[in-house]
Amino acid sequence: MVGDETMRCSWADNDEKMAWYHDEFWGKPEHDDRRLFAKLCLDLMQAGLSWRTILYKQEGFEKAFDGFDIATVARYDEAKFDELMQDAGIVRNRLKILAIINNAQRTLEVQKEFGSFDAYIWGFTGGEVIKNSWQALEEIPASSELSDTISKDLKKRGFKFVGTTIIYAFLQAIGVVNDHLTSCFCYEKYE
Repeated sequence: MVGDETMRCSWADNDEKMAWYHDEFWGKPEHDDRRLFAKLCLDLMQAGLSWRTILYKQEGFEKAFDGFDIATVARYDEAKFDELMQDAGIVRNRLKILAIINNAQRTLEVQKEFGSFDAYIWGFTGGEVIKNSWQALEEIPASSELSDTISKDLKKRGFKFVGTTIIYAFLQAIGVVNDHLTSCFCYEKYE
């Protein structure tokens, strides 16, 4: 049954916050540069951790990183870095924090070149959502040719923590790739 309102992707079924994130955000096409940057940061923070861990610290990340304002994060200095390393409300991983600061600087460069981070990211698909037709979680890949291409381009531009698996998760989160299962009520919701 496609799109049954009582069905959602099973990864989000047993946790109220995960269900909320799944129903309201995951796979919804995003075009706001600040929110795109925030999702990229949260996905890089997830590397080696569970999404649940990151989701439960999302408010802490928002506060610690000034609402993920790109220009503000790009100007972080050593004192701000030290402050972040002491913040128990976030994942205090030195390399990941440095990557977020670096990626903010690189995002400003992308905005200058393409007009927006949105135009850059969505340009890889011509602004179109890639709608897959998975019936089981086991079918969903960890990466794709598209995530390989974007990962390579981001690395070439100096971005950090942007391997193909992180980028595939990012593309799912921002709705470039619709990987809701065909039985999920969100499958037809976001196009």
